[in-house]
Amino acid sequence: MAESAQDAVFDKILALVGDDGKFQKRFNYIFNVALSMFSSMVYMNIILALSVPTHWCHVPGRENTNSTLDEWRTLTLPRKLDSSGISSFSSCQMYNVSFPTDDHQWDYENWNFSDHNVVECVHGYEYDKTWYENTVVSQENWVCEKVLYQTNTYVFIRIGEVIGTFFFGQLGDTFGRRIIYYMSILVMLGGRMVTIFTSSWYTAFTIAVIVASLASNSIFQCPLIISMEISKPEKRAQIAMIQALGWALGMCLMPLIFWVVKDWQIFLVTTTAPIVLFLFFPKYMIESPRWLATVGKFKQSADTLKRIAKINGKSFEITEKYLKTMLPDQQTTKTYGIISLFSGLRIAVNTTLLVLCWCVCNITYFLLVILITQLPGNPFLNFFWQGVVELPSYVIGQYLCNRIGRRLTNCIMYISAAVFCICACFVVRYTEYNIYTICLTVLAKFCVNITFFAINLQALETYPTCLRQSGISVGMIIANIFGICGPYISYMGTAYDSRYPFIIMCGLFVIATICSSFLPETLYQKLPDSIEEARTFGANQKFWSIPRRVKNRFETDLRKDDETEELNQTKFAP
Repeated sequence: MAESAQDAVFDKILALVGDDGKFQKRFNYIFNVALSMFSSMVYMNIILALSVPTHWCHVPGRENTNSTLDEWRTLTLPRKLDSSGISSFSSCQMYNVSFPTDDHQWDYENWNFSDHNVVECVHGYEYDKTWYENTVVSQENWVCEKVLYQTNTYVFIRIGEVIGTFFFGQLGDTFGRRIIYYMSILVMLGGRMVTIFTSSWYTAFTIAVIVASLASNSIFQCPLIISMEISKPEKRAQIAMIQALGWALGMCLMPLIFWVVKDWQIFLVTTTAPIVLFLFFPKYMIESPRWLATVGKFKQSADTLKRIAKINGKSFEITEKYLKTMLPDQQTTKTYGIISLFSGLRIAVNTTLLVLCWCVCNITYFLLVILITQLPGNPFLNFFWQGVVELPSYVIGQYLCNRIGRRLTNCIMYISAAVFCICACFVVRYTEYNIYTICLTVLAKFCVNITFFAINLQALETYPTCLRQSGISVGMIIANIFGICGPYISYMGTAYDSRYPFIIMCGLFVIATICSSFLPETLYQKLPDSIEEARTFGANQKFWSIPRRVKNRFETDLRKDDETEELNQTKFAP
């Protein structure tokens, strides 16, 4: 058998049992749409639960006067410039003055504020309940001297992702995708439920947040990788888009649920509990037959392929003996974990560039989500619009990735996002231009969504089968480590100058543009199955070339060798 035919042999076997049939469609509907939708809500619901309502010092005595709320705040609270340079009531300070409790009209014109010292809030806080009845921040008073509690919680989320991605990613390549899928659901469900009841004990709360974040990447990775490894190469971008659309649907639905319930604990229960349903689809949550064959488990691989063939209505029978004969070299593949990703110059360079692009996507995506929740106006609609924009972004992302390639799509979107951030710097400090700030932020998010889609797809297609989940995990681990900076960049915007986050993001997008331009194009390329293939992947590609689909040896052999396959089937069938 020719070397090129050997490289494509598993794709050839999948074509015989059905690589785009009922099984693949049902798998995608259940795990890459429905599960993705509910998992995205579990992943992001803590962000909305940590929203900070408008707040100010509680000063007792207003109930004994005829003052309106604004009049009372004018009497009792000093003004200061916020991060946008606008004078507003202080959130954390009050005038140190005792007010009479008798009922009379205040002499506003003769009130002298300078006669009294400014002190920190001594009677607690009041919160604007226009949008939220209760959030974690308002319930536990994580404001003023505890303002970093919220920011640090965001950081603990990233720490949990780093730890979980490191372990689950390698375990997925060692023990299989299926077992990690079930573990991910249980870990995420348990961690988030404990979070609901521990907000008053910050240490326990942060531990629960970390536990829930451990599986926040693997719960998406496992079904996506399995689906790509049992589907035809032409469907890879579509599969990634399907999962991304499921994510976007969850992002759109989640703020509307919070808008209705208004209480963060009810909200977390409502958006977390549904993922338990996905523990009950054992018929369709299979182990990847490609992975099973790669690690030498030919019997399990054959049994899985039989199940796929049966549901797809194919009569072709796969046996263990047949796979051993057709895949003689697959079981000899040896890997050494993450270190194998740097075992050659080209695979090391590809890994490094992918990681850098991932870092930029991770930091900016999470940062933009936080910034959008802090923008003026209806916070639920702001979050909803940034969720809605993800729906067309993934469709457009798939179209661009399939038309001009993954590499060029990334470069164009990174540059576009940088331009939107530059424009936002000129309007973010002006309240009369809030609508423009929101639009520019959402447009930047639109571009980041496409780059996230493209870089994930490119990574899935660059890493070999034996290291696919480990490779993705490496990118996620390092990206999440740097993603810890995101919440603090957001804090710089609220505490110092609202332009700082956009300036920093602009610089990051420029760096990502340079890195993505040197990545190999993966459109119309065969998935590398071994480390040896990954070490030479993209070596002969032209820089900035737009990929063209050509009839490869595999497609030609598949048409010409039908009779040979029938003979093989007869020879090795039980």
